[in-house]
Amino acid sequence: MEKLRTNKWIILSAVLIGTVMGPIDGSVTNIAMPQLAKIFHTDITTTSWISMTYLLMLSSLMLTFGRLGDMVGYKKLYQYGLITFSVTSAILSMSNNIYMLIVVRAFQAVGAGMLMSMAPAIITATFPPNERGKALGFNAMAVSIGLSIGPTLGGFLLTYLGWRSIFYINIPIGIIGFIWAQIVVPDNKGVPEKFDPLGAMSAFIFLTGLLLFISEGGTWGWTSIPSMISLATFIVFFIIFIIIENKLEFPMLDLSLFKIRLFTFGNLSTLINFMAQNTMTFLTPFLLQKIGYSTDVSGIIMTSFPLIMLVVAPLSGVLSDRYGAQILSTIGALITATALFSMSTLNLHSSMTSIMLRLGLFGVGNGIFQTPNNSSVMGSVSKNRLGIASAFLATMRNAGMVLGIAMGSAIFTNRQMFYESLKINSNSAFLFGLRDAYIVAGVLSIICALTSLVRDKINKKNNLEKDGV
Repeated sequence: MEKLRTNKWIILSAVLIGTVMGPIDGSVTNIAMPQLAKIFHTDITTTSWISMTYLLMLSSLMLTFGRLGDMVGYKKLYQYGLITFSVTSAILSMSNNIYMLIVVRAFQAVGAGMLMSMAPAIITATFPPNERGKALGFNAMAVSIGLSIGPTLGGFLLTYLGWRSIFYINIPIGIIGFIWAQIVVPDNKGVPEKFDPLGAMSAFIFLTGLLLFISEGGTWGWTSIPSMISLATFIVFFIIFIIIENKLEFPMLDLSLFKIRLFTFGNLSTLINFMAQNTMTFLTPFLLQKIGYSTDVSGIIMTSFPLIMLVVAPLSGVLSDRYGAQILSTIGALITATALFSMSTLNLHSSMTSIMLRLGLFGVGNGIFQTPNNSSVMGSVSKNRLGIASAFLATMRNAGMVLGIAMGSAIFTNRQMFYESLKINSNSAFLFGLRDAYIVAGVLSIICALTSLVRDKINKKNNLEKDGV
């Protein structure tokens, strides 16, 4: 038993089980959206709350879990996450209306938040700095495996076993993950610091207000009363949060972390990257549907993006251990921009091969960008702040997802309406609107390249000293 708990690669295997759950669940659920709308006789806007509620809750609680992980121990919170995710998956499979699905998905996000905030912290605490990139590369590979499996698996389950089966798959994964983590992941006591409940509450409220405004402002109207209330809630509680954090000895979020250039620009790059990524992943299935591909074939096509990441992410992690994140992340972001600009040239006659090649190039760019970027962020903080650093990185990732979906949807819808107002036929207006959204995402990726380039290079000597190596 003790030998297992000292083998860092065995410990990594336990973390990867939990890591793969979220991407599988998310991608399977996204594929199921059109069918769930039909089954429950509701519109796409209501159905979208199945994902939106999940992302809102996940993003808003991440900082709280990061802080709790630093205090109570990463393993304990990670296991709580596995239990919560598995139990809520079982309940989701028993849903009898759309509103039950939406509410229970919010509770499922609680479990996902624990998993996502703790996995990089456990990895960073387990591996020495000269192997951190490689280990985080395998973590990124697990995410890619989940994203690769999800669409195809979801299409198969929906076609042959029904929609309830898409939630069954999380249950055995969660049980196996909990048992294996109990056996191999070492306990850590955390730090004897006080929890900041007011900071946690204000962080949850301001993040919810911000993400709600961004995600629903276009639907409600940007100057409507609900939008203004959401925006005002964000502003007021963000100010309250900053005031609280500056006064406490043990704050929810140590604001001094933002003095670290690697930490600040690495997180900013993550936010922008995921905005561009989720613009693409949200809109491309609509193009595939418009061309005439079935759900299961669309899933196979979309798999080409994470499948390439599956190969590239570990390799870029190894390279980042040797050369650092600055150049690699910049190159990755530029490749991503190239792929997005190329996708803006797609039309209703584009072949499956041409679409998959562009998605594959997108996967190359993201694979090169993400692992070095994550490694540099996690390597920039001291060990007693790994939980909050991991959680903040995950918050930026999930906020980027919400922003990307909201931005992509708004640009596509508004531009399509604009082109239709010019008396352009509906198919052409659809393609022009999609083209404009892809171009904006490409511009975001160029900005991401710039924020990656201006970060400091890692001072390996200082980094080793900081980690006690």
